[in-house]
Amino acid sequence: MTLLAERFSLAEFRLRAGERLLPSPPDPDDPETVPIGEFALLAPDRIPRAAAVLVGVVAREEPQLLFTQRAKDLPVHAGQISFPGGKREPADASPLATALREAHEEVGLESRLVKPLGYLDLYVTNSGFGIVGVVAEIDPGYRLTLSPGEVADAFEVPLAFLMSAENHSVEMREWNGGLREVHHMPWEDRHIWGVTAGVLKNLYERLYE
Repeated sequence: MTLLAERFSLAEFRLRAGERLLPSPPDPDDPETVPIGEFALLAPDRIPRAAAVLVGVVAREEPQLLFTQRAKDLPVHAGQISFPGGKREPADASPLATALREAHEEVGLESRLVKPLGYLDLYVTNSGFGIVGVVAEIDPGYRLTLSPGEVADAFEVPLAFLMSAENHSVEMREWNGGLREVHHMPWEDRHIWGVTAGVLKNLYERLYE
């Protein structure tokens, strides 16, 4: 095995995840929690709404991350690349519960095939969500059933590509009458950008930077 292949192997990923991920989800109400992302764009008195996404690594010999492409007729973020996930519902006991419920609703992923490994930092978006990235291992034998009203496609991207610094970029885009930085990561004919690319950047910084 080459050094590059070993760096992005499943065994190495598991080792780094165990050492470097947060063992419990960040608490937005804890004054010690330092948010990342677009929190500076929110009004000072605005409290982010709790949400979670499943940052799922498919446990193949060459690990992959699972993504969805949102349906094109959705009123918000139509057609964008995302992780399975969404806002917290009252019955959700934890960010893990939110991420697993949303993954099942969106793509039919069974919770028994998901092994949680740890958590990323609290990512606050300009739209007012405080997102917890739940990093987990997905059994490669999974089968999906997409919710047609929400998800147009689901696909995998190699961990090695996503965790290589040269594939991360930042662009300036217009927003609310000004310019702001946006993370962007093209892969084949798809474009991973915005919050999803920002969460990937956080995963890279925690595990591989």
